[in-house]
Amino acid sequence: MRNIKLTVEYDGTSYSGWQRQPGLPTVQGELEKALLRISGHSVDLMAAGRTDAGVHALGQVCNFRITTRLTPPEIARIANQLLPGDIRVVKAIGAPDAFHATYHAASKIYRYVIRTASEKSVFDRLYHHSLKRARPLDLAAMRRAALRLKGTHDFRSFQGQTIYKRDPVRTILGVKVVRKGPEVHLEFHGKSFLYQMVRILAGTLIYVGLGKIKPDDIPVILAAKDRRKAGPTLPPGGLFLVKVFYPKDAGKSRRVSKIEEGIE
Repeated sequence: MRNIKLTVEYDGTSYSGWQRQPGLPTVQGELEKALLRISGHSVDLMAAGRTDAGVHALGQVCNFRITTRLTPPEIARIANQLLPGDIRVVKAIGAPDAFHATYHAASKIYRYVIRTASEKSVFDRLYHHSLKRARPLDLAAMRRAALRLKGTHDFRSFQGQTIYKRDPVRTILGVKVVRKGPEVHLEFHGKSFLYQMVRILAGTLIYVGLGKIKPDDIPVILAAKDRRKAGPTLPPGGLFLVKVFYPKDAGKSRRVSKIEEGIE
């Protein structure tokens, strides 16, 4: 059986997250149904990250094994004919036999989109978080706070429900705060993330921008290891999985990441 690597984009609004769940619409479930029709046998998709309900992706990566004479581009073309309009295979390529989209992922970039303008459109309300009132955010303060989030820390204060018993230590490689017209984009580059971690980080940076939290409070919040000390958990609609990075030799050896994958 051949190993195929897919890059997928999706609008997560109508789905109960990436991961297959009995009786619920999921992105993984829709993709696997399409691949079943293509191959004639069931496939098990492995993804770089299990996005939560309502979260979107511009560059989700997954892999699967298939028995077919179709080329990867042909698989992508046919899959897109079978998939609903809010899921699309952007790219399909052959992968080394040992490649695993989850365990070989070196890091990911997530983007959270905030709208600060007073004008609100019904057409894009599901793809950003609008402040209740049009208020300017102190981007300089948010950038100072972002610098304090970089590095390896115990992020327990920025973790959602703790039913996922995982090591709370994570490494943030970078955080960008960028103004894009009426929007502010928060980009988080990390090796892996805890449950709802990005949405809580984004909520905390908004509080910094509104003056409710000071940049110098970030180390104190980290040290507290207490979810109540950080900012709010923002809604899922503003969150996008933008890109997943892999080592050049991913799958050419059996070496894989030991990072435990959470749900975002």
